[in-house]
This record gives sequence, structure tokens and C-alpha cells, in this order.
Amino acid sequence: MSAVVPAERAAVQRRTVAVLSAAQVLGGLGVAVGIAVGGLIAADIAGTDGVAGLAQTLGVLGAAVAAVPLAWLTRTRGRRTGLVSGLFTGAAGAALVVTAATLRWLPLLFLGLLLFGAATAAGLQARYGATDLAAPGRAARALSTVVWATTVGSVLGPNLTEPAGRLGTVIGLPPLAGPFLVTFVAFTVAALLLFALLRPDPLRLAGLGAAATGHERTGFAASLRDIAARPRALVGLCAIASSHVAMVSVMVMTPVHMHHVDVSLTVIGLVISVHILGMYGFSPLVGYLADRAGRVPVIVAGAVITATAAAVSGAAAADNAVQLGIGLFLLGLGWSCGLVAGSALLSESVPAPTRTAAQGVSDLVMNGSAAIGGSLAGVVVAFASYGWLAAGAAALMIGIGLYSAARGRGEPA
Repeated sequence: MSAVVPAERAAVQRRTVAVLSAAQVLGGLGVAVGIAVGGLIAADIAGTDGVAGLAQTLGVLGAAVAAVPLAWLTRTRGRRTGLVSGLFTGAAGAALVVTAATLRWLPLLFLGLLLFGAATAAGLQARYGATDLAAPGRAARALSTVVWATTVGSVLGPNLTEPAGRLGTVIGLPPLAGPFLVTFVAFTVAALLLFALLRPDPLRLAGLGAAATGHERTGFAASLRDIAARPRALVGLCAIASSHVAMVSVMVMTPVHMHHVDVSLTVIGLVISVHILGMYGFSPLVGYLADRAGRVPVIVAGAVITATAAAVSGAAAADNAVQLGIGLFLLGLGWSCGLVAGSALLSESVPAPTRTAAQGVSDLVMNGSAAIGGSLAGVVVAFASYGWLAAGAAALMIGIGLYSAARGRGEPA
């Protein structure tokens, strides 16, 4: 346990949450810009839209691949080192994307997008940094504050793509490379901010690092077994992964569904903006409810909301932007419930010595599942329909809700 007095610990916690939130604004901006443009660069270089989906999947896959190494760095070197390493890796990926767009070299682009995903992994693990020093009964609120900060960057980012493209042209880059230059700067500044200001390191101050616990080696398989052996931890992991799979699968195919009947890009953009509002805008309220009402009730509520969202979206005509907007707003809100409450439940349900390893495993499973789900979503829509995809997502979340209610009872491990 930390030797600091409660007042000092509380002051460091407030500073930690503020610094993490500021970094999340920049990181969220960089990720949003990359997601908006990455697929377009791939399609432009390859001369076909078929590779655009692969480009987006590589970013998600990169986040999954980076999750466990970053968790290991966090456990052995501290929270600051793990987050900074992920952001600098993402910045290096953005630089490779700019180079690939200039040279029109597709393999280099794919490598850059894979490394770009490390910044997404760092952004996800930042939410756990808010819980290291959180007072009892306030972990979910602290976590949700950092998640909420992502809203600013995520909303601002796509709106910078056009001026960033013009900037790229002015300095001699292809127009689509300009936005990734903004991403490079955003990730780099966020990394420098954390390196300079995330002091003292919250994980080490809380006595949760490898040096304090004596547990320097915890592999993926061992961490997964540790989670599986604890019912509430497994409920948390399932909530995180299933919410993300359902959200990504339906969300990525909604613009395609709408575009088939020539809905304008402006209307599609508004629907996605409402979805992002649902994802992040209410996370502080979700965190408050998770602390007051309990993690499992919020997870179950999130599963119900996500299932309802899938049903509303799946039943909508492709040109019914209002119904699709309602469905995607609810989809984002259900995701927020699963992520915030599930992350808090997972963290509190595993022993302190293996907590950072379990957090890394959760992000790997979360992003790996989403990469598979996003890839299969296109297949389902191609061979069946958008409605069947939504029905599958609803069935998954109903099952997770029932499982969570049955297995999530009891006190934290």
C-alpha cells in the first residue's frame, strides 16, 4: 500500500485525472482523424474501395496486438511509460502513413496503420490509470471522466480533415496525407504531456506495479485463466468485449446501408455524430450510476439498451435517418455502459498483483473481437442483410445480459 496520506493521495488523483483527460482530448482527435481518412488513402493507392475496410481493420488489429505489451510495460515501468510508449508508437505509425501516401506504397501504409493502433490501445488503457488512486466507491466515476474527455477530440477530429488536407497540399504532401500529419502532432504532444505531467506515477504510488508486488511476469494465458476463475471478472470482460463487438459491427455497416439508397454524406455524418455523442457524452452519468447502483446492474442495463438499439436500427429503412440516428445513439449509450461498468468490475475483481496484466488482456480481447466482428459484419450484410446483422447483435447482447445477471452476483474478489 502507498505511504502517502489520504489528502495527498486525493490531490494526486485529481491531478492524474486532469492530465489523463487532457491527453485523451489530443489522442481522441488523432484517432478520429486517422479513422476518417485511413480507408480513403488505402482506396486511393490501390485504386479500389475493396481495401478500405481492410485498412480500418488493421487499426483495430494494431490496438489488439499492442494491448498486452503496453500492459507489460505499465506493470514493470509504470503507468506513464506504458501510455507514452503507445502514443509514440502511434505517432510513428502516422509518420509512416504520411510517407506511404506520398510514395503511394500500400504495404508501408498497412504497417503504418497497424502501428497507429497502438495509440488507440494507449487511449483505452488510460481509463484504467484513472482508477489507480481512486477512492473506494469512486473508481467508475474517475474512469468515466477520462472516457468522456475523448468526446472532444473525437468530435473535433473529423472536422479538421479538410483544412488539414489543404495544409498538406501547401507543404507539398498529397491532400489525404495532411490529416495524418495532424494525427502525428496530436499523438506526439499527448505523449509529451503525459511524460512531463503524469508525476508521480499513479500506478507506482498506489503500490500496484511489478516492483511493489513482486509479480514481474504474468503471461496472456495465465491472466486469462485468472480472469476466467473469477465470475465477476469474467462478467466484466464479457461485457467489455460484447459491447464493443456489437457496437463496431452495427456502426461500421450503417453508413454502407444508408449509402445504398444515396443518402447524402452530410446526413450519414450527422447519424455517426449522434452515435459518438451516445458513446462518450453520458459516460460521467454512467460512471456515477455504476458506483451508486452497482457494476452489474449497469452492465445488464447496457446490454438491454444495446439490444434495443440493434432492433431499432435493424428495423429502419435505409433512408430513415431519424430512426437510424436513434438506434445508433442508443448503440453508443449501451456501449458506454458496458465499457465503463465492465472495466470497473474487471479491475476490482482481480488481485492487485495481476491487475495491469488483466487490463491488457481485456483490451486485447476487446479489440481482437471487434476486428473479427467488423470483418464478419460485411459478410453478413453481403449474404443476408443489415437487418440480420442487427438481429445477431441483439441476440448476442440479450445472452450477455442474462449471463451477467446470473453470474455477476456477490462481492468483488
